[in-house]
Amino acid sequence: MTVEVVINVRNMELSDRLRDYITKKVSKLDRYLSSLEVAQMDLTYVKSARSAKDRQVAQITVRGKKVLLRAEERTDDMFASVDAVLDKIHRQIERFKGRRWRARGDGRSAADVLVDLPEAESDLSEEEEIVVRRKRFMLTPMDEREAIEQMGLLGHEDFFIFLNADTNQVNVLYRRRDGTLGLIEPEIA
Repeated sequence: MTVEVVINVRNMELSDRLRDYITKKVSKLDRYLSSLEVAQMDLTYVKSARSAKDRQVAQITVRGKKVLLRAEERTDDMFASVDAVLDKIHRQIERFKGRRWRARGDGRSAADVLVDLPEAESDLSEEEEIVVRRKRFMLTPMDEREAIEQMGLLGHEDFFIFLNADTNQVNVLYRRRDGTLGLIEPEIA
């Protein structure tokens, strides 16, 4: 099954070279997800953009059976924008496939699964379903090195919450999938 490629342009001329480039690249998307039917690429030149680096805009919308994905990228070159937006939509397709195929292996729809739930479970209030346990603890100010040491000493393998003595803010130290450590430093919006 081939993807129908539709190209729309605004405030710019579409060269044959760019049209061929987009058609060639976008038509390969059905390799990643066979249910795709239409891919619409919108190309725009935004003269009023604050930065010259944001004037060439490429937006792609892909539609298919139970699929609707959209991505947008802005750069100073239209070919770079097209490449970047295709990379972004490829990542979205991979995430979509992962969610969809890992969800239920028996092929039942979500509506069928909800019908099968016992009534006793549906009588629970929302608060009981979300929060099953609450913990309170005192935060001791410490630096990042001390937090790493405390994380190991306490046997917390996944994460450790501490008050950063340098910034006077609550931080979360966590173990990443590759085994390295990450630090979350929240900011109030």
